[in-house]
Amino acid sequence: MRIAIVGAGPAGLYFSTLLKRRRPDADIRVFEQNPGNATFGFGVVFSDRALEFLRDDDPDSCDAIAPHMESWTDMRLDIEGAVIRLDGIGFSAIGRLELLQILQERARAAGVEFVFERRIEDVSVLDDCDLVVAADGANSVVRDAAAFGTEATDLSNRFVWYGVDRPFDTLTQTFRRNEDGAFNAHHYRYAPGRSTFIVETDAATWRSAGFDRMDDAETRACCEAVFADTLDGHRLISNGSVWRNFRKVSSNRWFAGNTVLIGDAQRTAHFSIGSGTRLAMEDALALDASLAASGDRIAAALPAFEATRRPIVEALVAAADSSARWYENFAAHMKLDPWDMAWSYIQRSGRVDLDRLAKLSPGFVAGYRTARGG
Repeated sequence: MRIAIVGAGPAGLYFSTLLKRRRPDADIRVFEQNPGNATFGFGVVFSDRALEFLRDDDPDSCDAIAPHMESWTDMRLDIEGAVIRLDGIGFSAIGRLELLQILQERARAAGVEFVFERRIEDVSVLDDCDLVVAADGANSVVRDAAAFGTEATDLSNRFVWYGVDRPFDTLTQTFRRNEDGAFNAHHYRYAPGRSTFIVETDAATWRSAGFDRMDDAETRACCEAVFADTLDGHRLISNGSVWRNFRKVSSNRWFAGNTVLIGDAQRTAHFSIGSGTRLAMEDALALDASLAASGDRIAAALPAFEATRRPIVEALVAAADSSARWYENFAAHMKLDPWDMAWSYIQRSGRVDLDRLAKLSPGFVAGYRTARGG
């Protein structure tokens, strides 16, 4: 059995390990266009109960990753200096490179072969494989848009992914305004002395601030000025940090012939819900489970994978899309009273009942009711 996995992100690495451990006789190769120690960005965040999805199915991987994570039980909204705590809404984070290194080590230990610095330009070179797994991200070169019915659109907001050597206590959404417009920072620690610091702004503010004419140093200086009180004298750290538009990807079909899409190659979920990496790893678990259940018969496994996994993914992506729409209009939400904006934020992924929320976040609900005079 010959398997080619294109892309050495969390989805591809984790799937390669699962399959190789179950089928030691399989010839599994992971192709990655970048060097093995390269990554962009800084920390990645998992939503609450970070690795519980691994605990039952793969406790060894859970135990390998968990000690390297930073965790917290609350988050904060800092709305132009008005700080509102959202208790009971926990997250965990880990450095992206550290996570990839752990997953690489586990794949190598299982016997997976890596081909780094190899970009697959022509998928016909994989014609001798029994299974091709496209795990090469939102801009997948393996995915044929026509074959998979894939659509990709860019959202209008711009964001840039930085790091900072200040360890924030908890995940915080900080909102600021200046003469150019509105800004938001998503920041959280991913290591004892480091945090991710994502700056987001709308298209009008981005143009007004002149970011299209700035180099890296000028962009960082401008962002540092906007969030000076939050950074408290610390400097932003760049690592391939450029302004991007979030790319929304969806695919009508998840497999074509012997090629299957997983992770961001299949669909994207907006980073504001903190579930992208988890979704990628859950895809790997589900695909391996479908292969095992079918006796590794590709023709049976791929339809089963899509049939069982799609409803779960679509529910999470719908929540992510709702959250993304909220962020696309966060400047308008900033005109609200801070407590009303916080309530709007809580509701961004779908309808939330205040009484049910009181069980999860009693402190927030008590503060909201007091602020509203109830």
